Amino acid sequence: MNDAPLGLLFGILAILILLSGFFSSSETGMMSLNRYRLKHLAKKGHKGAIRASDLLARPDRLIGVILIGNNLVNIFATVIATVIASRLYGEIGLAVMPVILTIVILICSEVTPKTIAALHPENVAFPASLILKPLLTLLYPLVWLVNKVSNRLAKVFGVDPSKASTSEQLNPDELRTAVDEHGDLIPDQHQGILLNVLDLEKATVEDIMIPRNEVYGIDLESDISTIMKRIRTAEYTRLPVYEGDINNIVGLLHLRNAARFIHGDNTSVTHEAIRRFTRDPYFIPEGTPLHTQLMHFQQQKRRMAIVVDEYGDVQGIVTMEDLLEEIVGEFTTNLAEDENPEISPLDDDWYLIEGGTSIRDINRHLTWELPTDGPKTLNGLIVEELQNIPSGHTGIKIGQYKIETAALSDKMIESARVKAI
Repeated sequence: MNDAPLGLLFGILAILILLSGFFSSSETGMMSLNRYRLKHLAKKGHKGAIRASDLLARPDRLIGVILIGNNLVNIFATVIATVIASRLYGEIGLAVMPVILTIVILICSEVTPKTIAALHPENVAFPASLILKPLLTLLYPLVWLVNKVSNRLAKVFGVDPSKASTSEQLNPDELRTAVDEHGDLIPDQHQGILLNVLDLEKATVEDIMIPRNEVYGIDLESDISTIMKRIRTAEYTRLPVYEGDINNIVGLLHLRNAARFIHGDNTSVTHEAIRRFTRDPYFIPEGTPLHTQLMHFQQQKRRMAIVVDEYGDVQGIVTMEDLLEEIVGEFTTNLAEDENPEISPLDDDWYLIEGGTSIRDINRHLTWELPTDGPKTLNGLIVEELQNIPSGHTGIKIGQYKIETAALSDKMIESARVKAI
């Protein structure tokens, strides 16, 4: 080698530095690949993705062949550089050569190629797999030996590579982060729907139900004229039917069935006829998660359920429409709600909010972050903070929100003024 022309030696050294850069960039590119996009491309038959998937199925072997190649190349580069330095500058060259070669390899074979590979992993990893896959086959005995020794050494430190988790599944919080981080690739509306679906596990039917004091129903102990007036003026298509008290629900009446027992004036209608055309009520516990209830609605072929507590007392009702609006947002027009808005804007960024308004509804409409891990309504939130029902108007601060009572009763805070600070 001492007799080889310097031009040839410089050429070999340049090639070795390029090969070192190839191995370095291959390692970073392979490890930086998006595993879910890789699976998607492989299923679509992308050849580069298929090769990369095969290599990544055994990352210990992939890393082994890359590092073996990289170290062999770097060693040969050191030998060639030593010969060049010795022939050009003698002993001084031998002293300076390690510093110069380290800088060259660091810049040309490590930092630059790895940066490019990290920014464009597919453009680097897929072509590199064309070389790495046959190279792994060629060097397999050496790779196997290196992996065997390294795995045994890892066990000395309490790490068993054979039992390492290779699961690539995401939990709901991680999936939510993925949707948030890649929101620019998804239309805003679709992104919101995906996030709402993930949030279903965090909420129960109690969070979205219509409370019992707001349930519009039919009392069979009322006279026929009163019942018919409620049916004719109802803003809802399904009405709970009960006897005396809402805890005694006997069924659910769909208004399309009302035509079957209404013939002429009210004198032709009987309580028994109304009872006969009701459907058996569907009861659910108040702690049922929303994603579970969505499945139950589908299985039971139901659109309304009666929410009860552990003692069997009715707490409210929940409908399929309420649950779907948690996913896609409000898509129906409810005339009764439009005439009595629960959240009304005031001056200076204040809002007048009814006490019975759900905290989740407030947060969704105003993009606020009032606490949802305690009381479900604004009234409950204020009362929990004060630890009593105030006898006069008062103001409090909860987190970054100022709250001032606006209307009071003996039983609850009817409305309050709220502002985000």
